Amino acid sequence: MPRSLTSGSPWRVISLFTVPLFLGNVVQQLYQVTDAIVVGRVLGVDALAAVGATGSFLFLLLGFAWGMTTGFAIPTAQAFGAGDARAVRRSVAAGTILSAGASLLVTAVAPFLAEPALRLLRTPPELLPQATTFAVVTFLGAAAIMFFNYLSAVLRAIGDSRTPLLYLVASCVLNIVLVLGAVPGLGLGVGGAALATVVSQAVSVALCLAHVRRRVPALHVRREDWRVTRDELRHQLRLGLPMGFQASIIAIGILAVQVRLNDLGADAVAAYTTASRVDNFAMALLGSAGLAVSMFAAQNLGAGRADRIRTGVVQALWLTVGGSAVLGAGIALSGATLVRLFVGPGEEAVVSMAAYFLHVNGVLYAVLGALFVLRGALQGLGHTWVPTITGVLELICRVGAAVVLGASWGYEGVVWGNPLAWLAALALLVPAYVRAHRTLAEQVAARTRGRRDPVVLGELTSDGDVLDAVVSDTGTTHGTTATPAAAPRHATGTRASDERCSTGS
Repeated sequence: MPRSLTSGSPWRVISLFTVPLFLGNVVQQLYQVTDAIVVGRVLGVDALAAVGATGSFLFLLLGFAWGMTTGFAIPTAQAFGAGDARAVRRSVAAGTILSAGASLLVTAVAPFLAEPALRLLRTPPELLPQATTFAVVTFLGAAAIMFFNYLSAVLRAIGDSRTPLLYLVASCVLNIVLVLGAVPGLGLGVGGAALATVVSQAVSVALCLAHVRRRVPALHVRREDWRVTRDELRHQLRLGLPMGFQASIIAIGILAVQVRLNDLGADAVAAYTTASRVDNFAMALLGSAGLAVSMFAAQNLGAGRADRIRTGVVQALWLTVGGSAVLGAGIALSGATLVRLFVGPGEEAVVSMAAYFLHVNGVLYAVLGALFVLRGALQGLGHTWVPTITGVLELICRVGAAVVLGASWGYEGVVWGNPLAWLAALALLVPAYVRAHRTLAEQVAARTRGRRDPVVLGELTSDGDVLDAVVSDTGTTHGTTATPAAAPRHATGTRASDERCSTGS
């Protein structure tokens, strides 16, 4: 059910919102883990490496779509925090139209790019046929994957992080059944594993749509809401495209890593792929915290709660950095044991290489945790340029590690690309958020002095570094909460209607 993130203890609200997100991301990872275990043990290490060889290319296109649809939900969260029901519906309509267009484009074009792209990435010839099959089947089902991401993002924007989790669990169970039936049962190979994932995602889309129709009237888009304006579409794209572009920039760096790994041989590809499966569980937790902070900041921005955003981000940093340090230590110590879950006996070289990856990443998860929280906060506040520039820095570091360190130290050099990328991105995010933090602190100080205080709406300046302080001509603040009329203008680019959203407990 819809839930407001604008009241209650910030750390508790963020934590409770993060838990279903993390569990949902873990379930999402189980799709890939199930594929990896079945493919690796039934079809062999070469088939596992073939699936891994597609990862960076799939992420380049599907990662862009995921980031973009997440950005489309930020105006929905801002409108919901402001209590503007009409703006919520219109932002959902605009995001749906744009998501549908992106789905059609990926489905129509990407399958034809699969084999040429994999050749360009220097995929080993013995892996190319299976890798191409896996990529083509996945792209043909891109619409299901993208629309589940968008529906999940919209539900999170109105404070509901539990419903996507429930349907993901059901979908994951179905995926396990289907992949076992398709690969060892029907002998469909890696294509069967990809098909099982696509069908499972399509089922989750149907379940989410049915849930929205029955129980979430706030998202019931009316006929007139579909008549979106160019300004509304432009506003959605202003937030969605940079977030998608950021994901693609990161993917390009991963592509460079993939090229170097392909040159190092099938063992290097298999080790990196296997270690990434384990690493993704940690990434799921830290990424969930960042996403929770993003939705928290967006809703409170719409409500004019500058002080609450400031407090929540600081508390989220303490929680995430502390938790990621413990998590990293656990993964670093148990790396080899975890890797053996994915590969059969006699693959000690793969186990050793994968464990090294987990040791290096694990000790620096605290850096990654801080990165996710600060980037999520800036995105929720409407920043686009700073998070995008951090993606460029990550690209430079990953390509540099693959080209320079990989040439000197081989696989070990490539592994250091991730930690270097995290450190470079955090070096930019810290001063960017400190500046935004100072602006928010000034808002709080003004309120405590009892002055009539401007409401932060998240409009970016031309350089993308700071938030404008926009004063409403009609709204005033009482305590720490602005009147709803002061906030919703930037939710959809239109003035707020008289309708207000209701929130559940």
